[in-house]
Amino acid sequence: MLFHKLKFIAPFLVCLFSTIFGNTQNKVSTPNIILMMADDLGYGDTGFNGNTIIKTPNLDALAKRGMILNHFYSGNSVCSPTRGTVLTGRHHDRYGIYSANKGHLPAQEITLAKVLKEKGYTTGHFGKWHLGTLNKTTSAKGKSRKPADNFAPPWLRNYDASFVTESAISTWNPSLGKQAKNNPFYENGVALDPNSPSLLGGVSRVVMDRAIPFMEKAINDNKPFLSVVWFHAPHAKVEAGPEYLKMYEGYGEAAHFYGCITELDEQVGRIVSLLEKTGALDNTLIFFCSDNGPEGGSAKGRTAGTTKGLRGRKRSLYDGGVRVPAFAVWPGKIKSETTSDVILSTLDYFPTIQNIVGYDMPDNRPIDGENILPIIIGHKKQRSKSIPFRYFGGISSLIKDNYKLVFPHKELYDLSNDYEEKNNIASQHSKKVIEMQNELLSIFNSIQKSHSGADYNDPSFKPVDSWKALETNKNKLDEKGRLQQLKKTENKRKQKQ
Repeated sequence: MLFHKLKFIAPFLVCLFSTIFGNTQNKVSTPNIILMMADDLGYGDTGFNGNTIIKTPNLDALAKRGMILNHFYSGNSVCSPTRGTVLTGRHHDRYGIYSANKGHLPAQEITLAKVLKEKGYTTGHFGKWHLGTLNKTTSAKGKSRKPADNFAPPWLRNYDASFVTESAISTWNPSLGKQAKNNPFYENGVALDPNSPSLLGGVSRVVMDRAIPFMEKAINDNKPFLSVVWFHAPHAKVEAGPEYLKMYEGYGEAAHFYGCITELDEQVGRIVSLLEKTGALDNTLIFFCSDNGPEGGSAKGRTAGTTKGLRGRKRSLYDGGVRVPAFAVWPGKIKSETTSDVILSTLDYFPTIQNIVGYDMPDNRPIDGENILPIIIGHKKQRSKSIPFRYFGGISSLIKDNYKLVFPHKELYDLSNDYEEKNNIASQHSKKVIEMQNELLSIFNSIQKSHSGADYNDPSFKPVDSWKALETNKNKLDEKGRLQQLKKTENKRKQKQ
């Protein structure tokens, strides 16, 4: 008799507990996802990575809730390519984004926004886009950008909501000034009046004023969301508002750099406050990183960025150009106040999230990243896949099992014992150099096939730019010579203006 009563009561109890406490399985498989990325933030530019000058209390507190990723790489040493790797899990050359303002995100790519929309998410992108033009007739970079050929706005790439600029703008009063010319904010496909009061002040606040309502509405509608927040700071034009400059009196031009990072940090605090207020934090996966290492040069505040002793800066494939501050937070899944020294990459975001939500790829296109969930929840201590890099017109590299090959220079560094990449051990490990060189060439053979459209099963696809062969001539790739060439090109551009 008791058995029969329980038989009828049990389903009712299951329903009751599901109503009160929510569907646990659904929460596990559909967490809210927030992908935050700073622009030109160096490895040593945050408190959680040891900076004692720049005030980043909100980032530091958020990082403490999860795992600080000590050995995390951006997809490239410049911005557009890295952004492509975040959304696709694939090397940027596979779809022709060779460098900043080169190529665009093809509609045939399977992105996180596409994956998550198919899984019932609402999707939003806020801040910098940099994966194509936003207008078919004009571009922030002029006619050389081929506005019509590279038209690929977020509102045509599976985002329900977007508030973006094509490329970099000032970190203070962003809608005004030279950088804003042909580079306005677009809200859901509509270019906004640059004189609008809502577009003045700190750029991170301007962006967050749109991102917060999107997330809040999704939470109130009980709908999982993807919110990509790509901050403009601290990319040049580096400028801080009066209250932030006051925080850093005595630091000269560096005060602008420090101040715009602190303004960014305050806006991260707004996200956390929203998630806490609504009770959504425990069901939200948050990743934070930078798109590449810190800028150099003489522009206002640029040299203030630090690599914490790593070799190189932005545009270099040495670690100072590609190793960036990062953390992952998912309360209840990722243990708080932890760190990881495992080598990870922006390439890993896509396959990790794909695994979490249970998305099956419709084809066999190559994915260059790997599912790192077992690593960030503490079940695994090493990645399986190598990480390939190429800087447009410059050197290539491959990271495999804590070793870095710099090609074609035949430089080999043991990253586990040589933080500054000072000791080239290639002569002592010729077999490993050959092995890694062959792997790098094999990867780029695959990448070249992808570039031609081989992954898409779409005969109409034609790459905008021709394939750029992997450089194999060491004499053409001296890093110092490359930087000198870039400087000459920049000087010529300025003379034409």
